[in-house]
Amino acid sequence: MSKVIAIGEALIDFIPHEKGRLLKNVESFLRVPGGAPLNVVSAVCKLGGQGKMITQLGEDAFGDIIIDTVKPLGVDVSGIIRTKEANTALAFVSLREDGERDFSFYRNPSADMLLKSEDISKEDFKEGDILHFCSVSLIDAPIKQAHKKAIEYAEENNCIISFDPNVRLPLWDSEERCREAILEFLPKAHILKISDEELAFITGIEDESEAIKSLFSGNVEIVIYTKGTNGADFITKDNTIWCPSFKVKAEDTTGAGDSFIGALLYQISSNKLTLDALINLENEEKKKLITFSNATAALTVSKRGAIAALPFKEEVENLLVN
Repeated sequence: MSKVIAIGEALIDFIPHEKGRLLKNVESFLRVPGGAPLNVVSAVCKLGGQGKMITQLGEDAFGDIIIDTVKPLGVDVSGIIRTKEANTALAFVSLREDGERDFSFYRNPSADMLLKSEDISKEDFKEGDILHFCSVSLIDAPIKQAHKKAIEYAEENNCIISFDPNVRLPLWDSEERCREAILEFLPKAHILKISDEELAFITGIEDESEAIKSLFSGNVEIVIYTKGTNGADFITKDNTIWCPSFKVKAEDTTGAGDSFIGALLYQISSNKLTLDALINLENEEKKKLITFSNATAALTVSKRGAIAALPFKEEVENLLVN
């Protein structure tokens, strides 16, 4: 089995105990580790795969909590650096009645932002591995250069590169800077996961079909287009396969997209699929990949928190047969 390597932010999410309140009116929170890349690699490991996290945490209690949470799941934490230069990032979240969220981030700067390119080890990347990253850490900070170095090593070792923009506009000086960073890194990915809420913003194209076509630039060979309760598409340059979502009551949508892409990357790595093999899978096999990922996401949103809500493989398989 190859491994999934995630690079980027790891932080503490403070999730409200009550729904339907503005963040300023929330009185108590549940403290849970999060950050999209950390959620993804945790999803991989909870499903039975091999995953490694590359980031930097503060030498503080919040950093300890993150490591103490994901290490027992099997996440390789040897790529996590600790520093006294800055604290571990925090995010305060408010939940609407439908489980959707609003965020307030504390990272000016946070420890993850100070991860440097020289902190990335070439030895971490082996042929057949998968590198996954998101856009939150593509800000104008040292961690952006660390991403470039990780991508360089992944390319040298014929790894599959996966990118989920996971747009978080409150972390950017402007919408344009966010869009520019995403478009700079997008062509470096082989697999692009994008949601229906992000498509027009990233591409600047309102027509859905034309917007999706525009995503096939540079190295992009596969677009995974997620549409919430309307399912998800597995799109190559030649065809599109759609799979419906599973109907569940959404308790908390935190980590939904992360669990989805984590489940997909788990299946790719556990089956040792090359990029060419993935592109050329039969339609029914593509449907199986997306259906498994949809089931993983459905189980995740039915609970609160991200990592704690991520299902084990047995839970996903039970949902698939029921």
